[in-house]
Amino acid sequence: MAGGRGPTWGRRLQNYNLENLNILLVEDNKHMQLLIKEILRSFRIKAVRVADDGADAIKEMRTFAVDLVICDWNMQPIDGLEFVRMIRTSSDSSNPYVPVIMLTGHTETHRVLEARDAGITEFLAKPVSARGLYQRITMVIERPRQFIKTRTYTGPDRRRVPATERNNKGRRSSDQSGGSDELSQDDIEKLMNS
Repeated sequence: MAGGRGPTWGRRLQNYNLENLNILLVEDNKHMQLLIKEILRSFRIKAVRVADDGADAIKEMRTFAVDLVICDWNMQPIDGLEFVRMIRTSSDSSNPYVPVIMLTGHTETHRVLEARDAGITEFLAKPVSARGLYQRITMVIERPRQFIKTRTYTGPDRRRVPATERNNKGRRSSDQSGGSDELSQDDIEKLMNS
């Protein structure tokens, strides 16, 4: 994947050749669909299919070999969270291990945690930028996480750093308060990395 011409946003971001990725965009807003498709096109990604909600996305996944899902939260009749839970846990899911980037304006702490606990891979706050989307895609590539399947959770390992005595204290939900303040993208990164 490395070596293609891509964004020149500094040394922190690796340039990847993304043109062969198959992306499923699950978004009900036509303007946002157009914006995201144009951003992906600027990354030279050619194969982008769009679904207006989770139900359409499930159908698309049956006929399209998806490498990455970019999914909005608020949609009807099946919202993004329910869609993620379905692809992660349904016995007839065509790709339960597919990376999912949740793209939403709902950035309250409890919502970020709810999305994480549903099995998303990355979280990107709206308004979306090309740089932010590229960073989330490169995180999926550079920092893949082991897939976990238990009685209560199915999805990528929610721990991004190895647990140690020092960093493991306070990591359980019973140790944390469920704040409702909206988070910045930097705060979301810190929360997702804890």
